Amino acid sequence: MTEDTETKETVTGTVEEVLPNSLFRVRIATSDEPILAYLAGKMRLHHIRVLVGDEVELVIDPYGGRARIVRRLT
Repeated sequence: MTEDTETKETVTGTVEEVLPNSLFRVRIATSDEPILAYLAGKMRLHHIRVLVGDEVELVIDPYGGRARIVRRLT
């Protein structure tokens, strides 16, 4: 693994809306606006379902407003 993947910070949020193409609007406690998030490759590979109201763990992209959902907590 490279240093970049080990030092990524994760935050938790709640899914507010399910959009087409595995996109989700997720509300984080630190932000007033929901952010756009997409499913990580392993979650797509193993067909992990994410529904409205689920708590998820996110890795936020440092360059844009998107985030990657890496784990479903509930």
